[in-house]
Amino acid sequence: MTEEAEEFNGVDTSVIYDYSDYPDAISGRCDNCNNATFKSSVKEFVFIRECRTCGMKKSI
Repeated sequence: MTEEAEEFNGVDTSVIYDYSDYPDAISGRCDNCNNATFKSSVKEFVFIRECRTCGMKKSI
């Protein structure tokens, strides 16, 4: 599944992107696959949003 996920828009899904550097192209949608469902987690006071379809992660 990781190989398929990396082919959506060429975004590396193993990297956690910073929202201030890479804001959403369409608000509330994944930049990689245009999906609107996310898994959320908090680690060391950092909110991380992960796309349920492709696995792209952003720290908000």
